[in-house]
Amino acid sequence: MPVSGRGRAEEMKKDEGKIDGKPAPCRILIVDDEETALDRMKSLMERKGFEVLTAPTGEQALYLLDRLKFDLVLTDLVLGGIDGLSVLAYSKKVSQDTEVVVITGYASVDSAIQATRKGAFHYLQKPIRSDELYHIVEQALERSRLKTRVRELEQEGAFHSPDIIGNSPKIQAIKSTIDRMKQSEANVLIVGESGTGKELIARAIHNHSRRRDRRFLAFNCASFADELLANELFGHEKDAYTGASKTTPGLLESADGGTVFFDEVGDMSPTMQAKILRVVQEKELFRVGSSSPIPVDIRILSATNKDLKKLVEAGIFRQDLYFRLNVIAIQLPTLEQRKEDIPLLGMNCLKKAAGRMEKHFDGFSEEAMGLLMNYSFPGNIRELENIVERAAALAPGSRIEARDLPSDLRAFETVAFRKEKGMMKTLSEIQQDYIQWVLSRVGHNKTHAAKILGIDRVSLYRKLKQQEFEE
Repeated sequence: MPVSGRGRAEEMKKDEGKIDGKPAPCRILIVDDEETALDRMKSLMERKGFEVLTAPTGEQALYLLDRLKFDLVLTDLVLGGIDGLSVLAYSKKVSQDTEVVVITGYASVDSAIQATRKGAFHYLQKPIRSDELYHIVEQALERSRLKTRVRELEQEGAFHSPDIIGNSPKIQAIKSTIDRMKQSEANVLIVGESGTGKELIARAIHNHSRRRDRRFLAFNCASFADELLANELFGHEKDAYTGASKTTPGLLESADGGTVFFDEVGDMSPTMQAKILRVVQEKELFRVGSSSPIPVDIRILSATNKDLKKLVEAGIFRQDLYFRLNVIAIQLPTLEQRKEDIPLLGMNCLKKAAGRMEKHFDGFSEEAMGLLMNYSFPGNIRELENIVERAAALAPGSRIEARDLPSDLRAFETVAFRKEKGMMKTLSEIQQDYIQWVLSRVGHNKTHAAKILGIDRVSLYRKLKQQEFEE
């Protein structure tokens, strides 16, 4: 039986990473105490052009892991002596970039969960189909390559964020913008629909800035009345109002040296706009009940799903504050505008859901992913997360099938254009159906529905009134 001995390991160590000056092929370690299984998997992997080493025992696997860098380890669970879980744990100890696939002929839920918790990429049960093995190996190697690249970028100081998922041109442009302003202290306005990840982007900007070791304070401007907002943000002096028994610093003071994120800044009242403008302009604030300014050093990131320019033109939002906040603008795309990212986002949502539920999933069926790709997602990424969470909770198998997804994902495709008596619908009736469908998709938010329909809110109300009259 061909076994990778110590001598071969030492030889390979000298030439690691290159073959004739070129990058070496992916290196795989296969660990199995069954000679037939070991030879079969080695042959399958070499057929794909991978560099393969084998070990019949856990002890020899650990020896090789100590001396060589592997992109992937395929290990049997039951080995006799040092078992597959120990090989998994040791592999993760010596290299976080190396992915591990655990294989066993004695599958159980407990062992699968245990392997996943220890960091296994996947868990396969014997007998293994060659196409299934190839598929899992390609996925594992892709993740290993991604981890290695992220580590290289870290060393180069380039921007990366494991939370900003996607390779679409719009997302790549946003990542590039965040990277270019890593030395900047400029205020940033993040614009995007609800559910597009505005706070996630704000946190990425903070984490990639010189303030990353200081506090990141997120505050929703739409959640508080003016009095409470002022008290929370600016704090108060003793006896400033009834019940103020002691001086209390506000949140802005607590974030001194860090970053403050104002979410839904378009909902801020004129009074609060004036107070925030002073903080932005003068870098100082007044506690409630005090006339003594307190200096603060904060960078302000803000976000809105509204058109602040129109609010400025309407006199609802201060123009001077708008210009102060909008030094750098980032426009987030809707999920509809970055559909190529849905498979990656969907898998990330599924992985998180599986972790919370202590379940294991292989992914989505082709039909299920097709439904997700064809859906418009008016609720954006937040809606995708909810859909995947629901599917993960209800799915009986290890893969998300079309039947596990909400039935209304097919709603737009299955709109009927014929009446029961065989009569064709009129254009007006089709329009009515579409308006009602859009309203149902956005939770009957008429402002959002009007935007999707390309009409103003008044026109939408008029059409709804006309429908009521006709009915």
